[in-house]
Amino acid sequence: MKLLFAASEAVPFVKSGGLADVIGSLPRALQEQGVEVRVILPKYEDIPEKFRSEMKLVKTFSVYVGWREQYCGLQELEVDGIHYYFIDNEFYFRRKGLYGYGDDAERFVFFSRAVCEALPHLGFDAEILHCHDWQTGLIPFILDAHYRHNPYYQPIRTVFTIHNLKYQGHFSRELLQDLLGVGDDYFTTDGLEFYGGGSCMKAALLYSDIITTVSKTYAEEIQSPTFGENLDGVLRMRSSDLYGIINGIDNDAYDPMSDPCIPVKFRNALGKKQMNKIKLQEELGLPVSAATPMIGIVSRLVQQKGLDLIEHVLEEILEEDVQLVVLGTGEWKYEQLFQDAAWRHPDKISTHITFQDELARKIYAASDMFLMPSQFEPCGLGQLIALRYRSVPIVRETGGLKDTVIPYNEYTGEGTGFGFANYNAHEMLFTIQRAIRYYREPEVWSRLISNISKLDYGWGQAAKQYKFLYDHLSIQKE
Repeated sequence: MKLLFAASEAVPFVKSGGLADVIGSLPRALQEQGVEVRVILPKYEDIPEKFRSEMKLVKTFSVYVGWREQYCGLQELEVDGIHYYFIDNEFYFRRKGLYGYGDDAERFVFFSRAVCEALPHLGFDAEILHCHDWQTGLIPFILDAHYRHNPYYQPIRTVFTIHNLKYQGHFSRELLQDLLGVGDDYFTTDGLEFYGGGSCMKAALLYSDIITTVSKTYAEEIQSPTFGENLDGVLRMRSSDLYGIINGIDNDAYDPMSDPCIPVKFRNALGKKQMNKIKLQEELGLPVSAATPMIGIVSRLVQQKGLDLIEHVLEEILEEDVQLVVLGTGEWKYEQLFQDAAWRHPDKISTHITFQDELARKIYAASDMFLMPSQFEPCGLGQLIALRYRSVPIVRETGGLKDTVIPYNEYTGEGTGFGFANYNAHEMLFTIQRAIRYYREPEVWSRLISNISKLDYGWGQAAKQYKFLYDHLSIQKE
């Protein structure tokens, strides 16, 4: 089976969020399942020179963006056994950063059209084109509207993955019609029209053969008005083609037995984990105490992550015998919240308004608990890394957090963390207090760690589920 991933970012080239980690890891796991996977990306300026200098030109051709004929270079590079293709156009992609420009609609319409134009030139006849998030959401539509008359394209099937429904690629109707070169008949209520404008995400939901998202619970939630971001009706209409597959993590990249960033290597030995806590307390200037529970927060500091809940009860949390270590950037008010708290309680909270991968890993390794009280969470990466580093998650039961963290049951001894159902600050506070209480019961905590040690959230299981869907599409095609 031959599969082409189309995405707007991927590790190790460029990264703005979890999408890049998925595109960096999932193809290798799929290849272990016997799927031949290649990846196509924009050639951004931010791609390190060590990669740019090794890229080989495959083909140059023209791409029409509306009435404009634009240059496109198709380049290729193999890294760690995966073939990557890069769409080169300096006008669109030779600029700092990935997104946030006023012409993002034109940039990603160009990329989507260029992916379609590139398919016959890859030396690789993709059977399935797997697109990710709104930046590639127009590809299934463009294939249908402009290329299905060509016999080469007719057998190609499409899969679209929603990584976060909140980000949809909304642009004006007039702009998208101009860029796509299509008439009013495509911009109806049953088409790409969306509240007077147009939506790249909606195009993907309507024109892809199969839709996936990154957890089973999130697949259910987004079919409701609460989580559906005004697309719940379309998602209910496509519910028979909608699947939830939980993301994984790279077990080799996140391994406390070999992680070079953490001072004391460990697996399930809580004594060695406490040594990491002591080292981090010393480094951050917190009181050194192996007995004091440490709660880690590694997050974008935005409302989606449930930080308004923390804001309401932060002082009550800090009244407990506990230490908080916070790492992240985001909205100014939340950055100030944690910075002010650290100034008032230097013995209780250490705040770092930045993102450093090395410090993040030290926090995972040192913290006894990891707090994620999200409003919504399509999958979540933090709780999976926390479990890998034996930091017990405290989560709100939503999306992927509900699917990956089993609340501790004191009667049966089952569970891998602590959860609360309602988006309520004091319900979160009581759950934190419950976790702290059980931390002081060594038998309970050891049982929790033992339960966690049996988990495997590597990419293997997800890859098997994706392969099942690809096989299903191939059978349909035949």
